[in-house]
Amino acid sequence: MRKPPFLQPNDKVAIVAPARKVSFTEMQAAIKIVESWGVEVVLGKNLFNVHNIFAGTDEERAEDLQTMLDDPEIKAIICARGGYGTLRIIDKLDFTKFIENPKWLVGFSDVTALHCHLSTLGIQSIHGAMPLLFPRQTEKTIESLRKALFGEQIEIIAHPHKDNILGTARGELVGGNLTLFANAIGTPSEVNTTNKILFLEDINEYLYHLERMMIHLKRAKKLQNLAGLIVGQFTDVKDNELGFGRDIHEIIVELVKEYHYPVCFDFPIGHERNNMTMICGSEALLEIEKERVRLQYLYSEHNNKP
Repeated sequence: MRKPPFLQPNDKVAIVAPARKVSFTEMQAAIKIVESWGVEVVLGKNLFNVHNIFAGTDEERAEDLQTMLDDPEIKAIICARGGYGTLRIIDKLDFTKFIENPKWLVGFSDVTALHCHLSTLGIQSIHGAMPLLFPRQTEKTIESLRKALFGEQIEIIAHPHKDNILGTARGELVGGNLTLFANAIGTPSEVNTTNKILFLEDINEYLYHLERMMIHLKRAKKLQNLAGLIVGQFTDVKDNELGFGRDIHEIIVELVKEYHYPVCFDFPIGHERNNMTMICGSEALLEIEKERVRLQYLYSEHNNKP
């Protein structure tokens, strides 16, 4: 996996909206924070356009993202928010110039569609906080994103969980939102999970739907040969009136019990205040112990810097 160059002072960082609509007011806090990192923020031409629930038409959103993918002066692209819409434009994008001159792409949730596609292109990307949510994130969350973009060492420590399966795993990180990751199967954006550390999160889904998607991953052999599994935050999970009878942790434990890799639960990634940065495609070490869970990225602080 190719690692885009880390940010340097005065680099240009773009903000675009590939999915749902946003307002300038909603972006102000994040713009100030990113500028405080010593970089220049460039806003997409169509960033504040509105078309139904989307940030402009499919063509307008694709144009903004394509422009930033192609511009060699843009060193990172941060997606303003998730919601729904990235899948509608992903096949309109041409990654030719981006492959020649890769840069960091940042986002999570609906942006998982892009992370999956970049994985097939062999380029790392950042599953991390988005501008819409900056005011609601912890300082630790925002700092982890800054560190990832500037190539500083990140270590994520999580609390133990009663359902954790102890052990150590080393491998490339892949994953993101469960719904988008499952939807990529059978498309040009399908991710190879063999010997990888898979991480998953989701929001606002019914328990039976979550189980259906996890079974889909299993049937597609995405769970069979993992190095490890990280289960993040599953927020606002819904249940039917009759009651499904099991929570998301119990569902996953049942589905992976025949395998022999470490698994951790309630890892701080997803739609909560503490949403730590995951570098898709980066080699990482996952240690799941009785007292704690630790994830460490295996690259030097000065890697990729001139």
